[in-house]
Amino acid sequence: MKQVLTWNRMPLILMIFLALGACSENQIKVSSFCESLEPVGRILEDPKWANWDMAPIYDESGKIHLFVGRWPSDGNWLVNAQIVHAVAENPEGPYVVLDTIFQDDTISYYNPQISQVDGGYVMVYAYKERSLPRMNQKVGLATSNSLDGPWKTSPHNPVLAPSGVPGSFDCMHASNPSFHKDKEGKFRIYYKTASDQPDDPFLRTISLAISDQIEGPYTPHANNPLITYVEDGLDVEDSYNFIYNGKYYMILEDRMNVASTYQDIPVDPDTVRLGGWRPGLIYESEDGVNWEEPEIAVQTNAFYFDEPVFRFERAHILWKDGEPEYLFMALARNEKELGTGALLKINNWEPK
Repeated sequence: MKQVLTWNRMPLILMIFLALGACSENQIKVSSFCESLEPVGRILEDPKWANWDMAPIYDESGKIHLFVGRWPSDGNWLVNAQIVHAVAENPEGPYVVLDTIFQDDTISYYNPQISQVDGGYVMVYAYKERSLPRMNQKVGLATSNSLDGPWKTSPHNPVLAPSGVPGSFDCMHASNPSFHKDKEGKFRIYYKTASDQPDDPFLRTISLAISDQIEGPYTPHANNPLITYVEDGLDVEDSYNFIYNGKYYMILEDRMNVASTYQDIPVDPDTVRLGGWRPGLIYESEDGVNWEEPEIAVQTNAFYFDEPVFRFERAHILWKDGEPEYLFMALARNEKELGTGALLKINNWEPK
């Protein structure tokens, strides 16, 4: 029996059975991380804005700071997205937007991720000049001594960009960054890449770049791409990476149902509804380069909330005293995909 890997809504009792399901040799497993999740609800519902990317962090006083990639409800993320700074007294909100961190008439900013490192703060993000093609996106990095700013952009920006080299793993694309300090004291950015595949859309892969300095320069890893399903005609995206209990983890959006390939179920790419309509995946690694086979990280929104399946992606964890406390997700309000946030409580996750 298959796990919950389709985008069709199912009765709750059936979804629970499938999530816990009896093991079979060809099943993709539900992770202990997924089993720890408890639904809380939506946040940042605003009819004027599509709030999508949500990167949370605590300050020293216990207040929540949320860095949000958003765009006007009548706009487009490729054209007029901006990154704003919001705060709340607790993870469930309400959130108050304080200021805009990145906004420009010629550049669209999105995909923020926030980290506290070596006494300061690091924000990585993606951006695109409006005049360039959709896939020509880049990765930027900024640092600050305070979550309230000011933010200083790296002199090496864009720290990652499409190489433009035909046949290379990153010929066409670099975006969706996830930053952390590794076990050797170096700085890593995992990011989405795409080669110059002949078919549209270009298939996304996950790559890694490393630097000895926070601000860069960042050098792409020799083994890139680290996660790829190009040979299956499929892809993944939205990497969120972290270290926990001495191991590296990666949460991904299963953009094209690659989970089925681990169950020997053929997937026709032409019939796949693109985007976060399926459960997310979690990968584990000893070194953050070589990854084990994935398990289910998070189910569809319909599993947690009393609503139809909508686009559900862009996972970020809120950490408290070194422990994962909440999972923040982007969740569409409707078929037009105007976004809000969604919150899941992480209850005493113990990796198996």
